Amino acid sequence: MINIVLVEPEIPQNTGNISRTCACTGAALHLVRPFGFELSDRTLKRAGLDYWDKLTVYYYDSLQEFLDKHKEDKLYLCTTKAKQSYVDVSFPDGCYLLFGKETKGLPEELIYSRYDDAIRIPMRGELRSLNLSNSVAIVLYEALRQHDFYGFDTHIEE
Repeated sequence: MINIVLVEPEIPQNTGNISRTCACTGAALHLVRPFGFELSDRTLKRAGLDYWDKLTVYYYDSLQEFLDKHKEDKLYLCTTKAKQSYVDVSFPDGCYLLFGKETKGLPEELIYSRYDDAIRIPMRGELRSLNLSNSVAIVLYEALRQHDFYGFDTHIEE
């Protein structure tokens, strides 16, 4: 299983879309407070549709709480500030992919204290970043591909 960690997400539609992606892939979703929305927000529920009951979700009151609970686990920091591409990493089963809030990303002190574990999605030009839910899907599916989509129905019956 791959774990997706959203640190202080701000946009309910992104979190809803990511929850749906996690439900469809079997990835656990870890949500780190504070949030920029209420969990009861209807836009969050609408984006996640009826997948909420098929999702494994964990909640943390702070980034420090998350880090304390997962200090022995393999963490990858997904950031535009990394030099290493996500395709150059071998994702172990059970790893955690951390994504920061939409407006600021992950805290710089965290990124630079664990820079060897920082990864990025290559992009053209001087644009700032991709949408958070798209970024999660891109990196998550690479990790799943590396595990040959174990447990997935990958063949269509004719």
